Amino acid sequence: MHILEGRGVSRFFGGLHAIQNVSFHLEDGEITALIGPNGAGKTTLFNCITGFQKPTAGSIKFMGQEIAGCSPNRICRMGITRTFQITRPFLNMTCLDNVVVSAVFGRSKPIGVREAREEALRVLDFVGLREKANVPAKGITLHERRSLEIARALGAKPKLVLFDEVMAGLTPQETDEASKLIVKVRDEFGVTLFWVEHLMRAVMNVAERIIVLESGEKTAEGTPQEISMNQDVIDAYLGEGHVTQQ
Repeated sequence: MHILEGRGVSRFFGGLHAIQNVSFHLEDGEITALIGPNGAGKTTLFNCITGFQKPTAGSIKFMGQEIAGCSPNRICRMGITRTFQITRPFLNMTCLDNVVVSAVFGRSKPIGVREAREEALRVLDFVGLREKANVPAKGITLHERRSLEIARALGAKPKLVLFDEVMAGLTPQETDEASKLIVKVRDEFGVTLFWVEHLMRAVMNVAERIIVLESGEKTAEGTPQEISMNQDVIDAYLGEGHVTQQ
């Protein structure tokens, strides 16, 4: 059984489609990238998976259970969390309390505040923010806010995490660090990752499978090597100077 499976997923806004008849699946423990030009429908698909938008048509099943149309909080407690392209921490709360909120309210089984704080400190240490635990989120850098987004997603103890451009705005060195962190998240937390990203060097070096969207429709799917040799993808998105997996 696939951990996540979508069949014929569509989302219309009036007479315009953001995504149309998109089918996909995620294997347990896999790192799958979702790529495509701006406006291709990537974030809309994420919104449909996580309950922020209801699909106009189609089915989305998580661990065999239909979730299309469920509320975001219910989907989170079932085991799906996400980050946002534009970071959304509670700015006046400390980094620690940001993750505590996730641990207390995002899990399927409730835990006490003391246990939540212990878990939050462990996650902050994992993403490199232990020393910033008591710093308000408004007082940390963009790179650190991206790491805090990941920490908040992990605080809910998910089975599946959706990363929405966690590398946007990072320096090359920070991007390399984030690439390593993504693999560590999968390996050390045992989660499945679905990852929207525009930085193709990172995608080609980290993802195990890639799904390509264009104009709201799935146009290709395969390993990084297969995608890097797909002429339609090269013409539409990668360009002739794309970086292949190393």
